[in-house]
Amino acid sequence: MEVPALPEAEAKPVLHVCTTCRAGNPLAEGEAPPGRHLHDAVAAALAAHAAPPVELRPVKCMAACDHGCTAAMTAPGKWGYLLGRLDLSHAEDLLAYGAAYAASGSGAVLPSRRPASLRSVVLGRLPSLMEPQS
Repeated sequence: MEVPALPEAEAKPVLHVCTTCRAGNPLAEGEAPPGRHLHDAVAAALAAHAAPPVELRPVKCMAACDHGCTAAMTAPGKWGYLLGRLDLSHAEDLLAYGAAYAASGSGAVLPSRRPASLRSVVLGRLPSLMEPQS
């Protein structure tokens, strides 16, 4: 799915990816967790875009350990979304979702407007801590 570019003046949403997610599996000593691999795959996908649709930030533990790799999409004045059951195959689709999220006034992106792989990954949403900017 192609990721549309955002207007220069528009703030990018932030995609927070849990780098400590183990996806419910034990890790061997020194093994990187699946969440770290997901973060790195998203970073590589972002590097391939001339105008990345999101800012990527690593996060330690989002307390959704029973839901595989997790991430959250946030932006000032918009709903924040907690996403779960993610893996490496979702990296590029997370960028497409970020572009759709950025284009939404409230941050709400209907399942029919998300990439097919992300239609059932929303675990929850949180209200914005800030009022929308005019």
